[in-house]
Amino acid sequence: MLRTIIASSSAPAAPASYSQAVKAAGLVFVSGTAPIDPATGKIVEGPVQAQVAQCLTNIAAILEEAGSSLAQAVSATLIIADEEDFAPASEEWERWFPTDPPARQGAKMPVRVPGMKVSIAMIALA
Repeated sequence: MLRTIIASSSAPAAPASYSQAVKAAGLVFVSGTAPIDPATGKIVEGPVQAQVAQCLTNIAAILEEAGSSLAQAVSATLIIADEEDFAPASEEWERWFPTDPPARQGAKMPVRVPGMKVSIAMIALA
């Protein structure tokens, strides 16, 4: 099975220990993506909605590099630092996916990163 590493310069670089995404078996597997502005290299400040928007902007760039898009998303994991942010994060999610959203699960962030309220991983059709 052929596997292609995906790296977009329009999204924050991944650490050396993992790839932004891997394309294989007709799917694109996007790693957990932080709400980092690629222009500044810093976590976007503000409410969780702003961080969800930045994560999805970064994921959209990665998927585009892979020849896919958010419209091709089939599954996502929304990883939240604080449970009280789940409802507002979902409100922002619904702005990005008003119809036919991908399957989604939620998870609690296992490690706290200062200022980071959310991370999103996604699987999309290639």
